[in-house]
Amino acid sequence: MNRLWRSVLMMCAVLLATPAWSADDDYRMGTGDVMHITVYGNPDLATDARVGEDGGITFPLIGAVKASGQTPSMVEKEIATRLAKGGFIVDPNVNLNIVQYRGQQISVLGRVNRPGKFQLEKVSRVTDALALASGISADGADTVTLVRTQGGKTEYRDIDGIALFKQGGEASNEVVRDGDVLNVSRQPMFYIYGEVQRPGSFRLEQSMSVVQALSMGGGVTSRGTQRGITILRRAADGTLQELDAALADLVKKDDVIYVKESLF
Repeated sequence: MNRLWRSVLMMCAVLLATPAWSADDDYRMGTGDVMHITVYGNPDLATDARVGEDGGITFPLIGAVKASGQTPSMVEKEIATRLAKGGFIVDPNVNLNIVQYRGQQISVLGRVNRPGKFQLEKVSRVTDALALASGISADGADTVTLVRTQGGKTEYRDIDGIALFKQGGEASNEVVRDGDVLNVSRQPMFYIYGEVQRPGSFRLEQSMSVVQALSMGGGVTSRGTQRGITILRRAADGTLQELDAALADLVKKDDVIYVKESLF
């Protein structure tokens, strides 16, 4: 996909997409979040609460309730369970809405136009985080890496930035959490030299074939040949391999493509 068109598509989708929020979303509350809690049929229990430094809130009749690190639906369930077990309400229907988001801070790093730390004041997803950083820079990769630490373990998840804006891409446009880091690496490159019109380094697009790479180099010169094209590719052990390449072969990161001179 053309880089300019991809950037326009990404920014349009970021601006137009307003992710719906419900208590089922995977938003983890943090210190400073303010919520409004109601119990159906019991208006006297309506409560506005802020998550304190201890990570908890206070609710009528049952006292302290843990909120930090919990989703709204988890807190709803906890309150309903304790109201029922305490004999206060039979089968309570609890509803929790967050009215202010103050406890979530994320970092967006790497090849973005405005890297840094950002305070989230609403439910935010990967595309929202990229928008806060003013989008991916011209030399940014198509893949966004989400780094998340939970339970003492750090996990790394690669998200296809282009697929985010295709049908079904909303599945990977997940809610970002407090402490998350989004990193955009430099776009992988490949190199082409020999008998081509424009030898040099070029951006490696997804699923790029050798013939597409040749076109980015302006095509083969009148002295060159499409037969006997070779690729220098670094193996897993760090050694360089010289491989014979067919036009349909896929180009990989840091490949060096050499187009030979025709012998005839």
